[in-house]
Amino acid sequence: MATTISQLIVNSPFDEPSRHWHYDRQSRAFSLAAGRRAAGYVKATDSSKSFDDPGVFVELPLVNQIRPRVKAWSAAGYPGASGMTKHLLEHWRNPNVREEGRRFFFCQLEAIETLIWLTEAPPTERQGIVVPGDGGPFNRLCAKMATGSGKTIVMALAIAWQILNKVTNPQDKRYSKHIFVVAPGLTVRSRLQVLLPEAEKSYYELFQIVPPGLMDKLRLGKVLIRNRHALEWETEEQIAKKKGVDKRGAKSDEAYVRDVLGEMASARNILVINDEAHHAWRVYPSPTLPAGGEGAVPVLPPSTGGVRGGLHGVSKEDIDEATKWVGGLDRIHAARGIANCFDFSATPFAPTGKKSDEESLFGWIISDFGLNDAIEAGLVKTPRVVIRDDALPDTKTFKSRLYHIYMDSEVKTDLNRRAEEHDPLPDLVINGYYLLGKDWLEASRAWKKAGHNVPPVMITVANRTETAARVAYAFTHGKIRIEELADAERTLHIDSKVLNEAEAQEEVFLGTGVHTGAPAAADDDEEGGVAVRKLTRKEQAEFLRQQVDTVGQQGKPGEQIQNVISVGMLSEGWDARTVTHIMGLRAFSSQLLCEQVVGRGLRRTSYDIKDTPDGPRFEAEYVNIFGVPFTFLPHEGGEGAPPPPPKPKTEIKPLPERAADFEISWPNVIRIDHVFRPRLELNLAEVSPLELDVSKTVTLADMAPVVEGKPDVARIAEIDLQELGRKFRTQKQIFEIARDVYDQMKPTWKGSREYLLAQVIGLVEKFIVSNRITIIPALFETDEMRRRIVITLNMNKIVNHIWKAIRFHNTQSLAPIFDSERPIRATGDMLPWFSGRPCEHTKRSHINFCVYDSSWEASESYILDRDQGVQAWVKNDHLGFEIVYVFEGVVHKFRPDFLVRLKNGKMLVLEIKGQDSRQNIAKREFLDEWVKAVNQHGEFGRWCWDVSRIPADVRDILKRH
Repeated sequence: MATTISQLIVNSPFDEPSRHWHYDRQSRAFSLAAGRRAAGYVKATDSSKSFDDPGVFVELPLVNQIRPRVKAWSAAGYPGASGMTKHLLEHWRNPNVREEGRRFFFCQLEAIETLIWLTEAPPTERQGIVVPGDGGPFNRLCAKMATGSGKTIVMALAIAWQILNKVTNPQDKRYSKHIFVVAPGLTVRSRLQVLLPEAEKSYYELFQIVPPGLMDKLRLGKVLIRNRHALEWETEEQIAKKKGVDKRGAKSDEAYVRDVLGEMASARNILVINDEAHHAWRVYPSPTLPAGGEGAVPVLPPSTGGVRGGLHGVSKEDIDEATKWVGGLDRIHAARGIANCFDFSATPFAPTGKKSDEESLFGWIISDFGLNDAIEAGLVKTPRVVIRDDALPDTKTFKSRLYHIYMDSEVKTDLNRRAEEHDPLPDLVINGYYLLGKDWLEASRAWKKAGHNVPPVMITVANRTETAARVAYAFTHGKIRIEELADAERTLHIDSKVLNEAEAQEEVFLGTGVHTGAPAAADDDEEGGVAVRKLTRKEQAEFLRQQVDTVGQQGKPGEQIQNVISVGMLSEGWDARTVTHIMGLRAFSSQLLCEQVVGRGLRRTSYDIKDTPDGPRFEAEYVNIFGVPFTFLPHEGGEGAPPPPPKPKTEIKPLPERAADFEISWPNVIRIDHVFRPRLELNLAEVSPLELDVSKTVTLADMAPVVEGKPDVARIAEIDLQELGRKFRTQKQIFEIARDVYDQMKPTWKGSREYLLAQVIGLVEKFIVSNRITIIPALFETDEMRRRIVITLNMNKIVNHIWKAIRFHNTQSLAPIFDSERPIRATGDMLPWFSGRPCEHTKRSHINFCVYDSSWEASESYILDRDQGVQAWVKNDHLGFEIVYVFEGVVHKFRPDFLVRLKNGKMLVLEIKGQDSRQNIAKREFLDEWVKAVNQHGEFGRWCWDVSRIPADVRDILKRH
């Protein structure tokens, strides 16, 4: 047991959590426990006057009930799922599909699989699962995912799943090809543009969400993204109060839907996706909770569209925002029908209506990967809190007075008064800023020394506008004597409420002391003989929003911001990755508030994976925190050393000025069709052997009934596969395999299909009874029954293996099939990315740097950049140039190392390979086929390929071609 933790990251981001830090509420200490943390959250006890009590754990029983079922369903191969869904899930789970850094996290796959399971799993699988509604007329399902865990990608997965299934099965009402995405503000709406299938840099292509050849189908769907303010409308009562002669009355549902949905207005059976869905909840018409008891979310009959009863401690503005969002969806449902509504939020809480500081989780949460889980998987930065200092501790909690600064009696009284900005801050607050500021200063110097061009960022979350103004004044007027943090040009003072209003109304009222840093434009006033136009409030608001959105981003308005002072939790979707220090100057009465505030500063700067004895792990990045009580959240503690600087990242990108000379393009081949000889042959001596490993094949299972949650081992029954072996005799196996091979060949077969099938059956039989299939261990090789069982359970591997052998030995000509939307790809299509690996500037490459995976690559890239026979070259990293190949019956992809355009016009695909293997030989066979197909097509120049086997042979290879 320990009160603080030395190392928080204990799980891989790609696997289900296997360990977690357990907080014992009696000893108030942490211990590392085996297994996954139960879904739930901790709230303060009713008698607590601060957030420093042991707390009460509130379970999410529905999530804990669903989790094991989804896991078992996934392991069983998704029984009941559509063919398209299975294809997508297998594609998403394939680690060989995506570049490093773009592999899906466990939490992302779990969230989408849960949504799919609730939609497609057989009713028997879902027996006993009841997802409560929110009291409205359409269904809602909520995925709870911590800030920084990648919920936008899950939205893209959900959209692809829905549209591709609907286009494939138009009559199936479980799916929709019309997707309406609602964002909480302009910032988030802008970032969600990656969800548009037609977007130039969409997530579907960047993360290879859609398998090759299916982008055309995806584009048959429609995705509309709107700001929540688009859902607002005026009631008859509001219109009656307006001055003026326009008394046309409130819009009908039909007119409202046409306005909101625009070109998608005729769509029906719509899928709605709510981002930051905790802003969308209903209000019950009286202060009494509806049936459902403790934790039930209050609801309002949708027909009223307004609020009859208030919520204790909740402003009318917040109520209007929430109910107009949900009420707008009610109107869309009434006019067009909402098939499903998927909610995404890190903190899906709604007011209970009982106490001003009490909130309850949505009842329709179906998956949960909370902040604790994200911290332990390294998906976010590691929080460190102040645990002691040399001052007297708090007399009640005995914790450092800096632990929850606001709760100090003198501080709380002072920060809640109507003060002027020049009024001095309490001594404890000043003291805290000196300690945190000096810590920030050390971090800033370390960042500069490490080569960073942007500074680390300290953020303050204050309780009210006056407090934020006092903090800004104290920094910029020397009351806090840390010169580097006194620069007004690098200080951003924000009122989140004002900023949100600006997003709704496209204007902002800037109070005294709010720095925008906005440049003036020539027009109106005279300053030193130069005409200077004052920016309008709308222009000031837009510049302020740009600064907020781009904190820490090179070349953007917020690049050099280092001190952010805010009221509230900063704007939704704020994703600055350079935050290293957080100061909380407000009450924290719930885990929700801690998560909302701290979550704004936990986004990582790097997603480089490090191999460890326990598997792949993210390296820790840190944020130091004062004033936010982490009683219930795991955190590292210590003496408060400044967060170490992240490894400097190099931006890898194409340089537009080099495009004319060094851009390299290639045909975007999604498959290769074959024209076969009329008479098929198969020389078994030339067919590579296929090895089937019994240890990787499940041939026996023990099952036991579960009694009161525990398996009754006395009643275990053995389920073996003897019956399968008896049923699938050799001739039946031959016919089943031949049928699948025939299905792949018949689209391009020119002759009689009956003759084709007869030939394929003969070739398959020849292969099955030959010695080209090896089964290990030998016991299964010699026992005919066991051999049939293993062959039956590995039919897909055998089909792909024989199909590969037939196509290579019997092809007359090749026909490459291109992606119809993007038949040609080029180095200029590459999206910028960042790397901490060794790299070097290039001279003859369209890409500015070559990132090295080995000294061998460094040596060869040096030669490619200087050899007189090379016109242009590029390292095939994040370019998307891939060759599909089959090895041991399994489809894979590989990415050759270099593309080289020679001065004689040839395009050389160059692979680096030291030790050879059967898999590498298979890769080259398919690369050779790709090159032959492209050359036979004739429209893409002359292509060739080669393999560098030692670092010194690349010059000879270049000369040879």
